[in-house]
Amino acid sequence: MRTHISRAARLRASRRHSTPTLTPATTPPTPAAVATAVPELAPVSAVTSVAIPAVGRRPRRGRVSPLQNLARVTLGSVLVFAGIGHLSFAREEFRAQVPRTLGLDPDAVVVGSGWVEIALGAAILARGGRRPGMGRFTAGFFAAVFPGNLAQFVGRRDGFGLDTDNKRAARLLGQPVLMAWALWSMGAIGKRRA
Repeated sequence: MRTHISRAARLRASRRHSTPTLTPATTPPTPAAVATAVPELAPVSAVTSVAIPAVGRRPRRGRVSPLQNLARVTLGSVLVFAGIGHLSFAREEFRAQVPRTLGLDPDAVVVGSGWVEIALGAAILARGGRRPGMGRFTAGFFAAVFPGNLAQFVGRRDGFGLDTDNKRAARLLGQPVLMAWALWSMGAIGKRRA
């Protein structure tokens, strides 16, 4: 005697043993979904979830406000412009900021820091959105060049129109503002917007 299996029962059985398919509109399955759909792959998906936790998906990042984004773009542009100035039209002015106690060639320091500023500014412009790590790195860069500003103040060296002690002192106060600007504009400090 032949047993009759309904078409619906055969379809259910084939779905249990088939692998999941992806359509272009769907996202890649998580390792847990693969383990559920294809039990034979459970050991593989368990290893995958440890080694690569988010296969095919970028981690969700918070957003920054339009004002923060504008501040980030402005900061990146200022850094690129300043870096170009280090290499060309303002090279002599920047040499006044290099501390003599470094024992390095001031021109080499100016050229090197110019290339760093161009690269940093370009990275800030290229990588949009909330980048707290980039904000912290940029603030660290501003902290690293602070001794140059301090040397200009202590040595009473003119540069960039900073020809009085009051103007040079005001420049020193501007450095923490630049650090806060970098941190805030890239979402390293302040409220997150969902």
